Amino acid sequence: MTATATAIPIHRIRRGDRPPTQAIRQPFAERLAPYLYVAPFFVIFAIFGLFPLLFTFYVALFDWNPIGEQTFVGLANFERLFQDPRFWNAFVNTFGIFLISTIPQLLLALGLAHLLNHATLKFANFFRMALLIPYITSVAATALVFAQIFDKNFGLINWVLDLVGAPAVNFMSSQVGSWIVISSMVMWRWFGYNTLLYLAGLQALPREMYEAAAVDGASGWQQFIHLTIPSLRPIIIFTVIMSTIGGLQIFTEPLLVAPESGLTCGGGRQCQTLALFLYEQGFGQFEFGYGSAIGVALFVIVVVVSLINFFLTTRTRKAR
Repeated sequence: MTATATAIPIHRIRRGDRPPTQAIRQPFAERLAPYLYVAPFFVIFAIFGLFPLLFTFYVALFDWNPIGEQTFVGLANFERLFQDPRFWNAFVNTFGIFLISTIPQLLLALGLAHLLNHATLKFANFFRMALLIPYITSVAATALVFAQIFDKNFGLINWVLDLVGAPAVNFMSSQVGSWIVISSMVMWRWFGYNTLLYLAGLQALPREMYEAAAVDGASGWQQFIHLTIPSLRPIIIFTVIMSTIGGLQIFTEPLLVAPESGLTCGGGRQCQTLALFLYEQGFGQFEFGYGSAIGVALFVIVVVVSLINFFLTTRTRKAR
């Protein structure tokens, strides 16, 4: 007599119906291992990133003397900040330098990346790698060179102006002139970096898309406007936001371009940025509470830019 096995319907077999002896149980060490792998980053970030940020908010509420008493003043530092014309002057300088340096830089980088992607060049890799030379060059060395180029007495630009009979220009004596000097340094340093980002995005695009557009009669300019720019929209958003954040925190270039003026960047503070103003008040005047308030204001600006980045990224995803 043969025993008949009872078939169990497949739909009745659930994960919870498995016998306890067949359940896969990971040891506690294996379950803990992934958290230990990622823990160093979060520990270091908490110590050197999150704690200084929170402590800055705390110090901004005090009249903070590092070797004396710390008096709680509430929002007095922020009230002083918004009534201080030096803060608004630094605010205008920061955004003025940002606009002059970022917009032409990104437009030129996008155009050059498009050219390098389509043009047939010998030693193409050499030209692409050469774009990183300004990025790896010391900022101090760059400041020395550009200070000589824009110098009033012996600068290259004024030498050219003298050849055509134009009067010499003292760039660092005016607000807009100092913006041009600093913006040219920023453009020189980051132009190649952004070009390589755009070029990497362009090389990931299929050639068939451009060939189909050419067959349909689209010109090179039409392909650039309707194919290249929409395809690079995520990279363009990334470079714009990163350039904005970097422009808001610009510190080294205005400090080195006018070393004789110190942290004020000229007698009229014509090129003093928010980061320079923060450093002047915090470590020059030892007003740590007021300097922390400036830092909090910078943080709020960065958060607003990050929210704009999130908004633009969301719209880009929806458009796709």
